[in-house]
Amino acid sequence: MNYNDQMKNRVKRIEGQLRGILRMMEENKECKDVITQLSAARTAIDRTIGVVVSANLVECVQKDSEQDNLSTEELVKEAVNLLVKSR
Repeated sequence: MNYNDQMKNRVKRIEGQLRGILRMMEENKECKDVITQLSAARTAIDRTIGVVVSANLVECVQKDSEQDNLSTEELVKEAVNLLVKSR
């Protein structure tokens, strides 16, 4: 699987967000502010999942199909299942 620098940078930014959230909690910041940042981190994770899945979907599905001898219909179902799991 190929994870490019853009994908890795997204994860590094999320890591920074999570550290910031933890610092906010340790400083007893307002609940509303913490929840806002948690929501932003969750959105960033969801978008990163989408980037990884879309960039590697063909490769993932092709590898599985070669190993399992899946039909085109089964390949499409597998691809949809992978996207649904990411939500």
